[in-house]
Amino acid sequence: MLNPGQLVFSFLALYSLKVCFCLDNGLALTPPMGWLAWERFRCNIDCKKSPDDCISEKLFKDMADRMAADGYKDAGYTYINIDDCWPEKSRDAKRNLVADRERFPSGIKSLADYIHSKGLKIGIYTDFGTKTCGGYPGSIFDMQRDAEAFASWGIDMLKVDGCYASLDQMAEGYAAFGFYLNNTNRPILYSCSWPAYTSGHIKTDYELIAKYCNIWRNYDDIQDSWKSVFNIMNHYGKIQDTLIPAAGPGHFNDPDMLIIGDISLTQDQSKAQFAIWAILAAPLLMSNDLRKMKPWQTEILLNKEIIAVNQDKLGKMGRRVAMTNATQIWARPLSGGAVAVVLFNTGAEPLSMSFSFKTVGFEYEKASIRDLYLHKDLGILSSGYEAEVNPTGVVMVKLSPARGKFIHV
Repeated sequence: MLNPGQLVFSFLALYSLKVCFCLDNGLALTPPMGWLAWERFRCNIDCKKSPDDCISEKLFKDMADRMAADGYKDAGYTYINIDDCWPEKSRDAKRNLVADRERFPSGIKSLADYIHSKGLKIGIYTDFGTKTCGGYPGSIFDMQRDAEAFASWGIDMLKVDGCYASLDQMAEGYAAFGFYLNNTNRPILYSCSWPAYTSGHIKTDYELIAKYCNIWRNYDDIQDSWKSVFNIMNHYGKIQDTLIPAAGPGHFNDPDMLIIGDISLTQDQSKAQFAIWAILAAPLLMSNDLRKMKPWQTEILLNKEIIAVNQDKLGKMGRRVAMTNATQIWARPLSGGAVAVVLFNTGAEPLSMSFSFKTVGFEYEKASIRDLYLHKDLGILSSGYEAEVNPTGVVMVKLSPARGKFIHV
């Protein structure tokens, strides 16, 4: 068995032979959409106490049923993703990962078949290190074996975490795992946590990461709180000039899960998260209980006009273009010369906010403007726009090149 130092040596030896580790799976041409267990259900393995909420095949079948029946699949949400705590605590005698026999009695292959029967895709989780963050078997000594097992089970997305791993091995290790995934000949979307661990310790080359990963986490885990969501937004705004060049079709920054439908966010705050995630060209991976959604929460998540912004074929990540103590303006270039704009009131009082075409990068003299939450055309404008914005809320509009009579605001 190779030790970690020998593993790095073997990876570098492959590099010296010009082996192409670059990801080439044709996936994530737009940000992936779906559902992920972690934020809402964590590592709840007590199925006696919580039979409906524990990490089990029942939970993932329930979510697949709701995704298919409640409009999420039709809106573009396709992945049902298992996170940590799904396997037995030890590998079997042949070093294979085995799903927990009590919580997944039918096995992952059977669960994958069920999810596929709903017209959906399945994702699963492992860790580059010796153990997962929850203490389950990691993949560092078994990357090829695990990649082949995931492919044989019908897995469509793989999240690889970075607990219990050496920081100076991550570049080679994550590249190698992607190489083994490619070699299975099954298209498996590759979600990396590489920069989430190295940022602040090792200089992070996001354009290099984009060669090896379809999506990548790069900040703290999201929590069920407005503070957590707001901190992530500000982190992305702070380092946007580093992140934007790495994003594009096939490779996107991942600010973590949508928590719309959980406990803490108000309706306005939920709209804010969804709008900013669309501007960021972020994966839209819900972590909530789809069996207990309020109508307004579902309405936000199924907003096809904002989903269309997120899924724009250019795949360009937007940016924060202006900020004061109580306001932020975010904008994203879209195909056809359009621009999506979010007026974001970060304060505690309602505010009137405005922007100019120049500020948001709109290059035409006239714009047809549409409110994406009201689903309402606002007319043909010149120069800019102004709107009232609720506290910790947003107004999101789309500017499209237009000709016609001006209206003045």
